[in-house]
Amino acid sequence: MSVAPSGPIMTKRELIGSYSSYEEAQKVVDHLSDHGFPVSGTLIVGSGLHSMERVLARMTHLRAAGWGAAGGAWFGVLIGLFLAIFSTTAAAGLPLVLWGGCCGVRWLERFFGVISHAMLRGQRDFISESALVADRYDVLVDSEHAAQAHELLRGMSR
Repeated sequence: MSVAPSGPIMTKRELIGSYSSYEEAQKVVDHLSDHGFPVSGTLIVGSGLHSMERVLARMTHLRAAGWGAAGGAWFGVLIGLFLAIFSTTAAAGLPLVLWGGCCGVRWLERFFGVISHAMLRGQRDFISESALVADRYDVLVDSEHAAQAHELLRGMSR
């Protein structure tokens, strides 16, 4: 049984469709927008939210060192760029940026990469990505424009 969402933000809005993926709901709103529909009051509401974590790979000491080195390089380059702002010429600033990147790799690779991984003592030996997913995505439009939205969606090929 599909129950339309309720609450203060939902007042004066009408459900024009429920979709199993966000991409489908987004395609509907894009179709409406492409045909001149006033989409400024349109909502895409996810219902039945779940946290999902997808495991990508095993975390090893070597991989931890690589992640630490990459993060350290970025941090070092940013520090180098900040210091380069105060240099008199671009040629004088370039060594500062390179020096910052190298020092960041050298020091932060050890600290943030290997040491932080070793401190976990095998409690989380994997790399993952998290996402918030919904069972369905409802598209709601302002009630005054609902008839126009339904008309435009009749001509839409799925």
